[in-house]
Amino acid sequence: MTVRRRVAAFVVLLVVVVAGVGWFAAAELAQSRAEHAAPSDVATAAPDDVTGPRLVFRSTAPGDLYGRVSAVPLADLDGPRAVSPVACDRVDATTRGVVCLRTKRGVVTTFEAQVLDADWQVAAEWPLPGTPSRTRFSPDGSLVATTAFVTGHSYASTGFSTETVVRRADGGGAVNLEELTLVVDGAPAAPVDRNVWGVTFVDDSTFYATVQSRSLGRTWLARGDLTARTLTTVRDGVECPSLSPDGTRLAFKHDADPGPEVHWTPAVLDLATGTVSVLDAETRNIDDQLAWLDDGTLLYGVPRTEESGVTDVWSLPADGTGAPAIAVPEAWSPAVVRP
Repeated sequence: MTVRRRVAAFVVLLVVVVAGVGWFAAAELAQSRAEHAAPSDVATAAPDDVTGPRLVFRSTAPGDLYGRVSAVPLADLDGPRAVSPVACDRVDATTRGVVCLRTKRGVVTTFEAQVLDADWQVAAEWPLPGTPSRTRFSPDGSLVATTAFVTGHSYASTGFSTETVVRRADGGGAVNLEELTLVVDGAPAAPVDRNVWGVTFVDDSTFYATVQSRSLGRTWLARGDLTARTLTTVRDGVECPSLSPDGTRLAFKHDADPGPEVHWTPAVLDLATGTVSVLDAETRNIDDQLAWLDDGTLLYGVPRTEESGVTDVWSLPADGTGAPAIAVPEAWSPAVVRP
């Protein structure tokens, strides 16, 4: 490599690193402000007061509730929230427990994943390589997928890199999804810059995820098979899929802006027909992995523009017939649990 090329490569790397550090510092500042803001007046309950069908989420209520894993009954999303002693950046939950991705702040900031049992005790934990991004349990809670940024801290960043790993819920049997055989348009492919994120499980072997290669200029929806160790592309342009409870549709974020600026709009793919419905009643940029409240309703987080660090969970009809509405205020990372 010539000196000029080395300098150019270093400049590109420096820009990516500085952008990532700047994003992380801004996020840390926003969280600090929210944690030290005046306490929210949200009604609370004891951690074990909500045990039936429930929505589990990360509280973003300012004050000492900020970041704490919380829950409300599915039948009363406006009701008092049961607040746990555990703080997380991203959560998912089943009847068997909770997976918590979190940032450990200190002289050296580190990141980790924890699986917590019904008593909020750590059943398993392992380090993450960077900022937590996404996590999902398999339907029976036996597997957990985690995604963390390795460089850069946004899916809109140039040169971001992710690490997505599927493990047993006890932390063992780790499978890095980038190591699976990638099949693109029916033929094996091995782009060196592939990234995988946004896992949603069908069962304890099959899943869907997003795969991207910037060198090839493509982003795919892929169907994964942990037994066969394959990732097979299904279609282009699907990011952060989420399987409906009845298994017939995938909700995802769709880039609705043909220009250089990314603008993600919720969309739904019918797996049987291949029909995509763009839910453009939501006009804001939705950079989240959607969740299903039920077969007819989507959930997702939206930051408040006027309150740094505070987000709300919004709902949207999955058939495009209605407008978005706040489902749970001061909340993030929703997960539906049905015993």
